[in-house]
Amino acid sequence: MKRNEIINKIGSQFLVSNIENDEFSYAQVLDNVIIDGCNNRYKSDKWDQRKSFKLDLRFENNNISILIETKKTKSKFKEADKNQIKIYTALEREYRKNNIIFSILYNIETEDIIVWKNNIQLEDEITINSFEYYKKLLDNKKNDKQNVVQSTNDLNSLLLSLSIPEKLRSQFVGSLLVVLNNGLEYDYNLKTKEIIERIREILESKIENDDNKKLKTGLLIKILNEQQIRELKSNDFINLLNFINDNLIPYIDSKTSQGDDLLNLFFTTFNKYVGKADKNQAFTPTHITDFMCDIVNVNEKSRVLDPTCGSGSFLVQAMSKMLHKAGNNEELRKSIKKNQIFGIEKEEKAFGLATTNMLIHEDGKTNVINASCFDQKEWIKNNDINIVLMNPPFNGQNMPKDCPKVAKKSTDATKGFYFVKFVADVINKGLLATILPLQCAIGTDSEIAKYKKEMLKNHTLKAVFSMNDEIFHPGASVNVCIMLFQLGVPHNSERPTFFGYYKDDGFIKKKNRGRIEKRDWNETKKEWLSLFNHLEEKAGYSVIKNVTANDEWLAEAYMETDYSVLTEQHFIQTIRDYIAFKVKNGEIDE
Repeated sequence: MKRNEIINKIGSQFLVSNIENDEFSYAQVLDNVIIDGCNNRYKSDKWDQRKSFKLDLRFENNNISILIETKKTKSKFKEADKNQIKIYTALEREYRKNNIIFSILYNIETEDIIVWKNNIQLEDEITINSFEYYKKLLDNKKNDKQNVVQSTNDLNSLLLSLSIPEKLRSQFVGSLLVVLNNGLEYDYNLKTKEIIERIREILESKIENDDNKKLKTGLLIKILNEQQIRELKSNDFINLLNFINDNLIPYIDSKTSQGDDLLNLFFTTFNKYVGKADKNQAFTPTHITDFMCDIVNVNEKSRVLDPTCGSGSFLVQAMSKMLHKAGNNEELRKSIKKNQIFGIEKEEKAFGLATTNMLIHEDGKTNVINASCFDQKEWIKNNDINIVLMNPPFNGQNMPKDCPKVAKKSTDATKGFYFVKFVADVINKGLLATILPLQCAIGTDSEIAKYKKEMLKNHTLKAVFSMNDEIFHPGASVNVCIMLFQLGVPHNSERPTFFGYYKDDGFIKKKNRGRIEKRDWNETKKEWLSLFNHLEEKAGYSVIKNVTANDEWLAEAYMETDYSVLTEQHFIQTIRDYIAFKVKNGEIDE
């Protein structure tokens, strides 16, 4: 980055110079001065003779100063270089006693950089950014998962006491989080109608440059027009806003990947209950979207599509990981949000949730469209996708004419496999990870067996992971697996496929809270990924097998039992499950 590029990047309107070449001389603004704290004491009676007191670039706005000293060399920074910027920082402190000072040492040749905030080095900074970026670094937010979990549950109880239905909560609280993070002003003198109007104005402004603005705005405003929200007493509305402002916003730093994870946790907590009345609804848990992003190696160069995106959980998880890889590269972060995340959702309510979810994460909304993926073949092709993450409907209705239908029900007989094959054939490169029912892996049904064969003609089955039987609790009730395909490469049965028996994810059911983390998920994920990445066989966990379309695609079919871990409780639970199965099928009387 050259000198003029640095000025434009930070903002020329903030540049402050008092001598030629845009430099800044502290001799012009300070009298004789003694500076301590830089290994030496400096006293100057002849400022104009001390070249080291001329700073390359200085920027200032309100109570923030940004000091930049540039070098042009192929070697690494020397201690003398670091001492020099420390001197400028000390001089700046003399000049602007109350300012927050960002000091930057930058090598124009190698683009190496060191950034300090008030003499404390910021380890994660890898490039020069805008003045606005450095201003945001001053937010006094900290990530606190325990606080967010507790406050989210307390907020759910508060919404219950205010008679806000479960089906409205996710989008409603998401909208409140968006507007509070974007400067909503309110007080106890406002009426509910006035509060709603202020919320509406901010939400509309956040999707100002969106091609689908009218539709998205309509869906966001629609939730505010629900009777239960319009009839909230103004004091209750204010108390609700205060709760989020005081107990959630200070503990989620959205500029960090951990903060993005907490936003996901906050939003998906409410999504667990959206589909409670509809057992076909299956909102993907955060830890599963996390795992699937890792098995396809999502990074800052990925172009990710979810063709049946629902509330957008895969998209925000992928975006979070991509932003983490991008570090503090502001231009790359903007590009990721604007140009590398793509979603399609046909169902209007879910599309509204996806819009809100993207707004919570401050962007990514422009490439999420309300449509059927089957009508968007050219749109998908034109976006140069290389990663697909999906959880298609298992009983899709109004499917294309060539999709096999279940007799009388007119639902997708392939249990979602039709979606997967359509998208795989359109993209035909990169990786695709999808959640599908176990029936798709077993393939005894003739239609599913047909799609297994068709899929392997053009795409390689790299791995299949058997998931916990209650993964979607308390929403849909279905046993599923995750399939991973290499697109555009015909399957070779002489090359092994990895099968993971990943039933125990460390989560347990908790009344009114869905499934919660009992064992550290990161440790579980680490073991799962290690087995997969190293193609390692482990009794009770994984097996490597060469398979064709005629074989079962499940670890259970090939894995040896690790009898050393079996207990009496395992035996009792198996008997109970068997009896429950017999009762459910009417084979024995309850």
